Amino acid sequence: MNNMMNNTNMAATEQVFNLRRSFQSGITKHIDWRHKQLKAMLLMFEENRILFVEALKNDLYKDPFESLLMEIDFICNEIIYTLNNFESWVSPVKVSKDFPNLADDCFIKKEPFGVILVIAPWNYPIQLLFSPLIGILAAGNCAMLKPSEFAPQTSQLIETLIPRYMDTECICVYPGGTEELTDLLDQRFDHIFFAGSSSFGRAVMAAASKFLTPVTLQLSSKCPVYVDENCNLEVVAQRIIWGKLINVGQNCVAPDYVICNFEIQDLLFERMQMAIQKFYGNEINGSEFYGKIANEQQYQRLKNLLMRQQPTYGGRVDDTQQLITPGLIINAKPGDPFMEEEIFGPILPIVPVRSADEAIDLINSYEKPLALYLFSKDKRLIQQFLTETSSGGVCINDTVVHTALNTLPFGGVGHSGMGYYHGKFSFDNFSHHKSVMWKSMALESVNSIRYPPYNERNYRRLQWVLRKSLKRGH
Repeated sequence: MNNMMNNTNMAATEQVFNLRRSFQSGITKHIDWRHKQLKAMLLMFEENRILFVEALKNDLYKDPFESLLMEIDFICNEIIYTLNNFESWVSPVKVSKDFPNLADDCFIKKEPFGVILVIAPWNYPIQLLFSPLIGILAAGNCAMLKPSEFAPQTSQLIETLIPRYMDTECICVYPGGTEELTDLLDQRFDHIFFAGSSSFGRAVMAAASKFLTPVTLQLSSKCPVYVDENCNLEVVAQRIIWGKLINVGQNCVAPDYVICNFEIQDLLFERMQMAIQKFYGNEINGSEFYGKIANEQQYQRLKNLLMRQQPTYGGRVDDTQQLITPGLIINAKPGDPFMEEEIFGPILPIVPVRSADEAIDLINSYEKPLALYLFSKDKRLIQQFLTETSSGGVCINDTVVHTALNTLPFGGVGHSGMGYYHGKFSFDNFSHHKSVMWKSMALESVNSIRYPPYNERNYRRLQWVLRKSLKRGH
């Protein structure tokens, strides 16, 4: 056993060494190499769409519509956006200059970090592995990819296809479970990206701290929804239920609980039931569009919660299919079993309150979420929520869709994560922004006033040259 563990660790050490050697060769810094890898990744997805859909169906029971829309097409569109723009992102950025530097060339140079580890979760095993990889490659880095062992067919497919399309001297897939991941975290990387649970996020951060490695963390949280009284509740219910039940609620930005006024709770509850039946029919377990809980561990966790708190509507379990039907809980409150931690499943509590202020206090009593959702026509109320709450992102009058716009950064804050990615934000996140000041060797007589021996006269001159003035009105 010890020999096997040592061999695994040696494999990790050797592969990281090889990636670092490739990076030091300078090949990834060439724009042509980056362009070629991104084009190859796009071709890989275009030519193997059916294989990816089948793997996701076998691993996670995902409907092809969701697999295509939220995994494969999502990645293809992100690649195309990056290909269309990344050469301008690479260019040095000129900065404004002070009077003493008017003759100097001052700019920010974007340079790659080096070798970056990506640890992907099982719930979106393609999107959350390849979305950061796009920015990593565009920025000129090498990558070590750790797919999830809980999506084995998808992981195997990735391990098979990447060598056929991409440069394996610079991009390496490292499969396996906890032991293999532990071995990887024993290695020194230049950046680590992790998406998953907060508990494991802490372990990743602790491992990174040994080498002072920067991390990007996208972590679990309870994403709240507030529904104002002035909304069309039929539309609201459909948008909430759709966002909640994507991937059977196994989604880090899924609505986790709904807050509304006591006066509209019953009507909203009714409209949500109607939305569930409209989307999936009366017999949920017969719907081709509704999946199953992905693995036994998650299924048992949700079953245990259901034993502690029975939904008002739905929430039936079927052990033969590892299925839990959508469940709604009215009159939920802090301290309830389903209000203790992220649900990550198809159960949705509704918490009634008497005012928006009470709703904000409730939201702020939890850790900062990855996403916050607000349904309202009241611009003042919307501004109040934007000002008085903190979250990774906010989507007003819808759920989840803000994560698909690659001109917006996606990431958490506080316990829901750190760092952000998508589009240019991925490129910037995986680049070092190096400050450069290029001075002339001339005008030494002017520069001499900063040299010793110091005197009052030279200080006055420097003070005049360097002093900044407030703009009028400040």
